[in-house]
Amino acid sequence: MPIIEKSIEVNVPAQVAYDQWTQFEDFPLFMDGIVEVTQLDDTHLHWKADVAGQRKEWDAEITEQIPGKRIAWRSISGARNAGVVTFHHLDASTSRIMLQMDYDPEGLLENAGDALGVLTHRVNGDLERFKEFIESRGAATGAWRGQVDADSQQGSIQRH
Repeated sequence: MPIIEKSIEVNVPAQVAYDQWTQFEDFPLFMDGIVEVTQLDDTHLHWKADVAGQRKEWDAEITEQIPGKRIAWRSISGARNAGVVTFHHLDASTSRIMLQMDYDPEGLLENAGDALGVLTHRVNGDLERFKEFIESRGAATGAWRGQVDADSQQGSIQRH
C-alpha cells in the first residue's frame, strides 16, 4: 500500500487550521476531485469523488481525534485508505499541517496513475488550496472539538 507524507506551513494559528479541517463537508472547496463529503455522524463520513474519470464512493471512519492536534481515519468501504493529519503550533500566527496517507489504488488506470505520482501531486495541490482557503478567510467556517479515542472510537461531543 503506497504511503504519501506531505506537510505545509499555513499563516493561521494551529487551532484555526484544525477547526477548518474538521469541516469535512467543505473539502470539495479545496480538494481536487472530491465532489461531496457527507458527515453521517460524529465519526462517519460518506465520500464521493471523481477519480481518473470515474465516480467513486466510499465510507470512512474517524478512528482518533484529539482536539486541536490530530485526526486519524480509515475507510470502511470502497477503496482502502487510511491516514492521519496533525497540526503543529509554530508561533502565534503560523502552523504546520502534516499529512500521512496510505491508500490502495484500484485497477490498471489508478495503478498507472500511482506509478506516475498523480495522487502525490493531487495531495500537494489540495494542501496548497487549503492554505489559500484558510489564509484568505483568516477564520474557520466552523469547528468540531470533540475527542475520539483510538481505543473506544467514541466521541465526547462539543460542537461550535
